[in-house]
Parts: sequence; structure tokens; C-alpha cells
Amino acid sequence: CINHGRYCAPDPEQDFSKGYDGKDVVVQNLRQACFFKVANESRKPWLWWDYVTDFALRCPMKEKKYTKDCADKVIQSLGVDLTKIDKCIGDIEADEENPVLKAEQDAQIGKGSRGDVTILPTLVINNRQYRGKLDKGAVLKAICAGFQETTEPTICLSKDIETNECLENNGGCWEDKTANITACRDTFRGRVCECPIVNGVKFSGDGYTHCEASGALQCEFNNGGCWRETQEGKTYSACLDDHSHGCKCPPGFKGDGVNGCEDVDECKEKLACQCPGCKCKNTWGSYECSCCDGSLYMREHDMCISEYLRCFCDSKNGKTEVSSGFIWAIILGLVVAGAVGYAIYKYRIR
Repeated sequence: CINHGRYCAPDPEQDFSKGYDGKDVVVQNLRQACFFKVANESRKPWLWWDYVTDFALRCPMKEKKYTKDCADKVIQSLGVDLTKIDKCIGDIEADEENPVLKAEQDAQIGKGSRGDVTILPTLVINNRQYRGKLDKGAVLKAICAGFQETTEPTICLSKDIETNECLENNGGCWEDKTANITACRDTFRGRVCECPIVNGVKFSGDGYTHCEASGALQCEFNNGGCWRETQEGKTYSACLDDHSHGCKCPPGFKGDGVNGCEDVDECKEKLACQCPGCKCKNTWGSYECSCCDGSLYMREHDMCISEYLRCFCDSKNGKTEVSSGFIWAIILGLVVAGAVGYAIYKYRIR
């Protein structure tokens, strides 16, 4: 015991006549607690794990190195102020309480749902006594387990602490290898298959077999999963980039919009350019219509402007003829216009 019997530990060899006694164990435990206090105050609490690990390796009881000198060498090798450690330990022969060990005793008393601490050393995480290997990797895993899923800090997802299930077979989740997008999201407890949000584009689906981009920017990623093709310098897409959902072949094509879109032959299917005097030529995704006499084709009305003049094309020889009735109509119109003009002239002379 130390401090006049206030803090004690059993003999480690259970033999008072040889080796180390319980007092040595209490002092080393106090030294560890003080090391944590000093390291924590210097904002380097992780050094405590290095101290515990190094002390166990460098200062074993079996080799008669479980001493203050060995502990001091470990402390100095970690760059921690040795004088602060000694000051924290204080006078172990004094008839008074040690603040550090008193705090440890108080912490052993059960509070709320946590029972009394009966095994030392014991770690308490989220008011629960930790049971497991006392190394920083195992304890850090226990701490990380206390976070809600998807809220754990980055260190909890590091390869030294957690296994990334998304690395093998993409965790069994959906992925688009072309766009390098996956629904697999790694968490401390395991992977989650959840359709992602990438650059403001939300993907929807079950996350396991299907995820599909939606919204105004859906066509930015793999063309929204829709058909797209380029020929002759022209590109056509079946992706609907207008907040609507799904794929639809553009005008001039037919198909489901996903597996493919096939050019529609407007000329062969007589869907356009069917006016008299029109010549139809199919193109990829559209068609070209021209008038056989060189006049202008009106696409919205599917006719040549010369139709207003009753121009027609001889499909056999390509010659353009004007009807005799039309000629007489022009002559009659000129005669009428002249007569009206002459009458007005005579009226003004009067």
C-alpha cells in the first residue's frame, strides 16, 4: 500500500518474500494515471497508449525491469515532461489522499446504469465498462462503436480500425463502372447499400440492383442510363433532361430509349415530304425534302411554295408545266384591272 494504506494492490507473485509487491503495482498504476493526465493536458492523449505499450515491452517483471528508472526512460523517449509526472505522483509515503488515485476510486463507484468497477484497469465508454483487449486498436474500435451509423469520425473508418467491405465485390451493392459511381458506403459497423448523391444529382433505387439518376442534371452521369449515339457529326440522346424521369427516343427515332433507338425512315413510311412535287431523302434522325422544280419547301405545311401557283412536277421527265386555265385567269385579271383604272381616270377628269 501507499499513502498509509489508502491505496493498495495484491502481491503480483502472491509471495511476500520475493519479487515485487503490491506497493510497486500501485505506484506504476499511479504513474500511468499521471502520464495520461499530463499527456491529456498537452493535447496529446494518444501518447498514453504508446507509454502503456512500450512499458509492457521494455519493463517486464520477469526481467526485473519493473522499476521507476525503466519507466522514466520510456517517458523521456516519448518526449513527456518527467518533472510533471513526478509532481503528479507526489509523496507516496505521506498520510494524505492522492488526488489522482482518489478520482480513480470515485470513478469505480457505480453511477446510473453502470455498476461498480471491480476489475482494474477498466475503461468506461459511454457509461459502459469495456471488456476486451487493452490496446489502442481494440479500445478505439469500442469507442467507434458508440457512434451512430454514418456519424463516426474519419479515424473510425481507417484501414487500421475498420475493414472496408466495399472493396470486395463492391459490397454486393449497385455500381456504375463507366461513371465510377457506387451505392456502397462504408461505415464502422459494415457497408450500407444506398443510392448516392453526386454533384447535386440524386440517384434513386434500392441500392442493391438499381440506382438511377433523377432531376435536371441526370443526363450528366452516363447519360442517365439512356441511349446516346453520334453519327455524321450529329449526336442524339434519349435522356430527358427536364426534371422528368426515364428515357425517350428523340423525334426521328423509335425504340425504348434504354437499349437503343433506331432511325425512322420518314420517306419509306410516308410520314413526311408527301406533297406533289416533293422529293424525299432519309437521313439519320431526320429527312431532307426538296421541290423538284427548285422552289422552296415549307416543312410545317409539307408543301412547295410553288403550290400556290399550282406548279406541279412531271414525275417522269422532271419538267414543270403551267396550266392554260391559269394563263387565262391572269389575262382576265389584267383586263379587269385596266378597266377599273380607266374608269377612275375618267371620273377624275370630270
